[in-house]
Amino acid sequence: MAAANYQVDLRHFDELPARELYDLLRMRVDVFVVEQNCPYPELDGKDIDAVHLRLLEGGDLLAAVRILKPHEPQDPSKIGRVVVSPAHRGKRLGDALMRESIAACERLYPANPIALSAQAHLRRFYESFGFVGTSQEYLEDGIPHIDMVRQPASQPV
Repeated sequence: MAAANYQVDLRHFDELPARELYDLLRMRVDVFVVEQNCPYPELDGKDIDAVHLRLLEGGDLLAAVRILKPHEPQDPSKIGRVVVSPAHRGKRLGDALMRESIAACERLYPANPIALSAQAHLRRFYESFGFVGTSQEYLEDGIPHIDMVRQPASQPV
């Protein structure tokens, strides 16, 4: 099934209305903590300085990701908390979410690589978007992960 018709919403934390922020955080807790049975501190303090990219259809939150700015000029931006609503799976929204996230990182931080910490079973998915593994597998909150980086569009992948 093809990706749904969606609108892209890109906002800083303080620009999100309370109800929309609640919906975003609830979706992340429902998936990462409850569904994946992984008790960890979802509210880690990084959301406040992040840019939040959401895919919306009408008033429905379909999928979301947060983008963290580079700490230093040469550091990568970081994509994290990649999540698709359980109610909207099977629509290829993960593909759409990654395309939109990469495009946002390239607009916001064009000279910087993009990094992410991928659940290991999704390695091929992220490789299909030009990400390359940069670490061995490691456990993060009991789930195997791998660090991955995508070079800036102006540099060879």
